[in-house]
Amino acid sequence: MAADKFWSHFKSGTDIRGVAVDGVEGEPLDLTDEVIEKITKAFACFIYEKAGKNGLSVAVGHDSRISAERIKAAVIKALVKSGMNVIDCGLSSTPAMFMTTVDLKCDASIQITASHHPYHRNGLKFFLPTGGLEGKDISVLLDYAEREHFIISSKEGTVKTENYMERYSKNLCDMIKKGVNADDYDHPLKGYKIVVDAGNGAGGFYAEKVLKVLGADTEGSRYLEPDGMFPNHIPNPENEKAMESICEAVKESHADFGVIFDTDVDRAGCVDSFGNEINRNRLIALASAIALEGNEGGTIVTDSVTSSGLKEFIEKDLGGVHHRFKRGYKNVINESIRLNNEGINSPLAIETSGHAALRENYFLDDGAYLITKIIIKLACLGKEGKTLTELTSALKEPVESKEIRMKILEEDFAACGNGIISALEEYAESKSDWHIAPDNREGIRVSFDKENGDGWFLLRLSVHDPIMPLNIESDSVGGVKKIAKKLFEFLKTVQGLDISPFEDFVK
Repeated sequence: MAADKFWSHFKSGTDIRGVAVDGVEGEPLDLTDEVIEKITKAFACFIYEKAGKNGLSVAVGHDSRISAERIKAAVIKALVKSGMNVIDCGLSSTPAMFMTTVDLKCDASIQITASHHPYHRNGLKFFLPTGGLEGKDISVLLDYAEREHFIISSKEGTVKTENYMERYSKNLCDMIKKGVNADDYDHPLKGYKIVVDAGNGAGGFYAEKVLKVLGADTEGSRYLEPDGMFPNHIPNPENEKAMESICEAVKESHADFGVIFDTDVDRAGCVDSFGNEINRNRLIALASAIALEGNEGGTIVTDSVTSSGLKEFIEKDLGGVHHRFKRGYKNVINESIRLNNEGINSPLAIETSGHAALRENYFLDDGAYLITKIIIKLACLGKEGKTLTELTSALKEPVESKEIRMKILEEDFAACGNGIISALEEYAESKSDWHIAPDNREGIRVSFDKENGDGWFLLRLSVHDPIMPLNIESDSVGGVKKIAKKLFEFLKTVQGLDISPFEDFVK
């Protein structure tokens, strides 16, 4: 049974999201204490039904948002009333909260976060020892919450506090010590200057509890202190201002490496010693180079918007297989897991946004773990007088790229969007100079030779919203506009899609 419109609007893929702070015009508070308690009680019932027993242990953590303490109090109250034993972990990263099910043997965990969303929003992310909940599980929770399908517990649970981030940080330290195996074993990063931009989210621990401990000079790091108003920039590696900040920090401090995390540290980006971004396609290339060591010929699963140059790099330069899949980090993770279950060696699932999940790490999208792997490589290459930049020097970046997001105007936006994609596929098949990608698994991706734009476009449905994102890339100056003009001949005939942003670009 599906939840009604009020409850279902809290679903955001595999998370719960809503407005947690009042005062923003047009966005009334909806993530109230009552709503939080009901959704949490629904989760308690969900895990109780799976385990068949009460008294389960549930870890609870949160990022730096200003609504975190209020929501945490409501979550803990609901869990205790449901007979669950709570471990209050305080300020934590999202990946660390999953790891409580490994290191602390918790039966489940909850992270209070809304990732990179603005300060007034917040939400809940749920984990079992098998990983994060799926979208269908979130639908079940919201149905339970609406129907008040809860546990009637005769005995309240308990609450204890634990600074699990100390243990999580030590695990990363031990990983770097072992991976680098320096002469000064306990200080493998001595002599390196590495700066971190945490954007006032939960990622400041990485500078203080990992890099400094291992001997790195972190002077010049920025915005390590948690501040849920995010006064300096959005903690988001995809945000232009955020990336400018960490690039600037590297250049100003003459650092060897720069690191940036999103609010809850499940995503990361980085910067080389020259102040150049290692993000999006270049981050995927670097992560792939590391993941394919010992996994020769392995399959790297990415989302659908990756560049042609990346595919060539993975397959020709690294000797791997590039498997494009759908947008959405859970989609790429689940696809990589599926391939492994079928006997196909797939060590990495990574989305262009920076979500990276390694098989060796429970297929957990963990920004700090990815950065740790990269820093180990940085230090190991340093022993040989080499740099990270050399590792991806063969990657060809597009000369031009553009993303345009167009709103779907029909109420049944999925049907409208899929109809447009089907019609475009038929249109593309009728054009001799349009080449539909044989390996695309989302929307429609069409490539063009040098004379006709020297690149490709991908039109797809947004994972969650009534929007059709259009990505265009070209290896030639002026190629993106040339491809867009070809596509315009089709788009100007469609119904139910606001193409005005596209028209503005084409003009």
